Amino acid sequence: MTRLVLVLAAALALAPVALADGPMPYSSQQGTGVLSADGSLRYTAVGAVFGGSTIIEAISTHGGTIRRYDNLPGSYGVPLGADGNGDGISPDGKTLILGDVSYSYPRTKSAFAVVALPSLRVRQVFALHGDFAFDALSPDGSRLYLIQHVDRQDQTRYVVRAYDIPSLTLLPGRIADRTQKSWVMKGSPVTRTASAGGRYVYTLYSNPGGFPFVHALDTVRGVAHCVGLPWRGAESGVYNMRLALHGGKLRVHFVSGRSWLSVDTTTWRVSADRGGGFAWWWLAAALVAVVTLGGAGYHRLRHGRRTGAFTPRTA
Repeated sequence: MTRLVLVLAAALALAPVALADGPMPYSSQQGTGVLSADGSLRYTAVGAVFGGSTIIEAISTHGGTIRRYDNLPGSYGVPLGADGNGDGISPDGKTLILGDVSYSYPRTKSAFAVVALPSLRVRQVFALHGDFAFDALSPDGSRLYLIQHVDRQDQTRYVVRAYDIPSLTLLPGRIADRTQKSWVMKGSPVTRTASAGGRYVYTLYSNPGGFPFVHALDTVRGVAHCVGLPWRGAESGVYNMRLALHGGKLRVHFVSGRSWLSVDTTTWRVSADRGGGFAWWWLAAALVAVVTLGGAGYHRLRHGRRTGAFTPRTA
């Protein structure tokens, strides 16, 4: 019985931790696509039967009817976000970014298509020299943010770049935290959340060999801030963390609901999160008590049978 209690307690202590490994951003065909801003449509990119082009589809989320479609020369897909779901739609719901599908890394050339919604009309197609992937869009879809991989030997090394869609111009310089000029951008995206309206985008990155961090991006001003998180557990534990906004606080919690940290989005101060979350230790204590009391009752039951003190009821 003691062994069972210890096993239960150990299992509960490890509940928020799951083994995982995060992929770097890329674009995909044949997947579930990405939901429209109002959730009524799902936009997908499918390779044409005879190759050489991509079919962009708008599929109703109620009934699965294809509402409209269009053809795009080349092989393009829907960007996948940090959580593995489709991404690429501007917060105002009027622009969709598709990335070219590549099967070799690192790439020497990256292409993107700008698609107007809901018409699916392809507004622009452009290519960049280097290895780029979708990161975020400004609320009105005019400014595209890209992840540029800068180390051919290490895909976790990157910088954030800004691309002006109306002028089809890759803006000079990188989007970095000016208060921490020595910060080296290195890691894999784990999860993301955004403010109402989509101006501020917060992404949690794992950082093997270092501390995980939150990359806070202002998609309107084109400025960023990085906040290191004092995680000293196994690297796999970072992949079980999630972000949530509550007022001016960015909460970092586990998928179990257990609270961990709170980040003030004005001062960037990191503190322990005392509010909300599921109290795993209460559950552990309750289960241990149940197992202990149940064991004691079972012991008394067996003892009573041996001594004749227990008389079963008969119908």
